[in-house]
Amino acid sequence: MAYRMNWDTFQEFLENLSSNYEVYAPKKFPAQGRYSDSDIVRYSKISGVDEIEFKDKSHYPVKEVFQPITETVLYFTDDDYREPKNKFPKKNLIFARACDLHAMKRFDDIYLKNGGFEDSYYKSRRENSHFILMECPENGWDTCFCVSAETNIPEEYSLGIKFLENEILLDVKDEEFRNYLNNLDIKEETFEVQPVMENKRVVEFPEIPNKDIQQQVKSLEMWNEFDKRCLACGSCTIACSTCTCFTTYDMNYSTDTNAGERRRIAASCHVDGFTDMAGGHSFRQKAGERMRFKVMHKVHDHKARFKDYNMCVGCGRCDDRCPVFISFSTTVNKLTEEVKKLVAGGNK
Repeated sequence: MAYRMNWDTFQEFLENLSSNYEVYAPKKFPAQGRYSDSDIVRYSKISGVDEIEFKDKSHYPVKEVFQPITETVLYFTDDDYREPKNKFPKKNLIFARACDLHAMKRFDDIYLKNGGFEDSYYKSRRENSHFILMECPENGWDTCFCVSAETNIPEEYSLGIKFLENEILLDVKDEEFRNYLNNLDIKEETFEVQPVMENKRVVEFPEIPNKDIQQQVKSLEMWNEFDKRCLACGSCTIACSTCTCFTTYDMNYSTDTNAGERRRIAASCHVDGFTDMAGGHSFRQKAGERMRFKVMHKVHDHKARFKDYNMCVGCGRCDDRCPVFISFSTTVNKLTEEVKKLVAGGNK
């Protein structure tokens, strides 16, 4: 059932939720963007509807809630350790786009279905989280390609929302949330969030038929161009909806004690040191090799392992955040053309 309400009523709804939920949404942070006079939109806890940035796509994805850039996983002393007390947080309600909902399926693959191992930190957050779907503009934004990625049709959300000039439309799919609307000034409405059905940007994902073609892809000349273009800064992977890599390190509180904490911190396959091994060995030292590794992971490797879908959800944030304007979507289209040539050559 759906409802129409004014913004003040929706604020009351959020206040009712605050007794049991922490609410996260895209929020604009003035003058904290890439340049001194630019803003940034990222996920944060909110207490009021006026804090929600609903017009612009967030620069960073929902994964900020589930995978903080830095997270303490345990505290240790000489002969003992303990996990953080807030490992199992209160319930979360998260405003998200359709592509971000699909990204959670990719996170589930990595953190809950990876060879039988379940990450308890991620699992606790995931089990305690509900999503409120935000309707996108008719064609998304200029870097979006969710239709090509088949992530435009939303799945598994509790509420859907559309922001109008003076009112809000709210589709309540989960009965649990209907109780928070009791005694509010609302009107029943026929409404359901409309998915994006056509993007301005169209991307064709490659179909790599066998390991022979896969090996030939690794040697394509197209990867070498990134040796000069890519800065290896990792901006694309931090902004990516589905990049999950992290590293861990121990931090002692002082040099004369053995007390401290173990933290995990977001890592990037583009950054120096990612593949460092004991003995000074390292792999993929060139930027082009790292680009190839990331692209193949997004458009082939994940699907080859988990069968149903590619890792990339077409959010376009990597294109938005690259400081030297490398386009992931353009790279994927170019790769697809190269794969077609390799397949055609092999069939002669």
